[in-house]
Amino acid sequence: MKTISFAVPCYNSAAYMDKCIESLLACGDDIEIIIVDDGSTKDDTPQKADAWQEAHPGIIRAIHQENGGHGAAVNTGLATAEGLYFKVVDSDDWLDENAMRQVMAYLRSQLDRDHATDLVIGNYVYEKVHEGTRTVMGYFNVFPTEEEFGWKDVKHFRQSQYLLMHSAIYRTELLRETGLKLPEHCFYVDNIFVYVPLPFVDTMRYLDVDMYRYFIGREDQSVNESVMMGRIDQQLRITRFMIDAVRLPDDVVEPKLRRYMLNYLSMMMCICSIFCRMIGTLEADEKRHAIWEYLKENNPGAYGAVRRSALNVGTNLPGELGRSLGISGYHLAQKVFKFN
Repeated sequence: MKTISFAVPCYNSAAYMDKCIESLLACGDDIEIIIVDDGSTKDDTPQKADAWQEAHPGIIRAIHQENGGHGAAVNTGLATAEGLYFKVVDSDDWLDENAMRQVMAYLRSQLDRDHATDLVIGNYVYEKVHEGTRTVMGYFNVFPTEEEFGWKDVKHFRQSQYLLMHSAIYRTELLRETGLKLPEHCFYVDNIFVYVPLPFVDTMRYLDVDMYRYFIGREDQSVNESVMMGRIDQQLRITRFMIDAVRLPDDVVEPKLRRYMLNYLSMMMCICSIFCRMIGTLEADEKRHAIWEYLKENNPGAYGAVRRSALNVGTNLPGELGRSLGISGYHLAQKVFKFN
């Protein structure tokens, strides 16, 4: 068995995929890299994927499929993965070699255990390459650092702290047991990936190393503010999926996990609200009201706590003044927490 399967979704990624793949190869020979060419047509991504497979047989596999979006590429990677663990690495990002030495050592230690750790967590770094700045997002204040632990051992997450796809390495079979299948032809599916499986996670291990380097700065990037406004329907679609997937609080027994997931859902609702208000049209405001009605009707147990959260009180104040205050608060948070 391979120690870990890295899935690398690629869509017209020829300009930057090599750096990503090289950083994965540095992890050792007991890995597999699944390059999923998701219908690339504008550059030589398919040819590059095949060349990588030819250069590293037994480690790299190239899979070509019709375009289905990021979720379809992750689904393909998970369906074909042979490693004990599974991690998604986007083709414009990369892993830190020094940090991965420690991560790989821990993953290898799990190969002979009867019950390998369900979720291994590392830090991620916002790499704003064009600005020459970086921001480390860690969890040393949240998780124990020297032992395997469960949700009861987790401390308080700060408002800016969430588990992202970048920080998560799941046990492969756990993901399969959840029946996880991400929506196709939609951005922002990474939110589902680090939300829906969590009630199935019993054991975790946190390594306080800066593992994942998250590139920020391309104009067409999905987290670019103007792009997010243009894709508001996809953000709303993913949020509805999450509302339906886990019934809070009923489906989550552990109180600390329940609180975390309510906070995560609050953040998703906040993003929907704030970008609808940034768009500023009557249609966008109707969509904002509609997503709140959807939450109230389809996950009523979560509605009250999410609607009363500080995030959503602040971003849903009535009137034009409320709209301006909400947007100003969002931009202030951007500067403080250094996201997108």
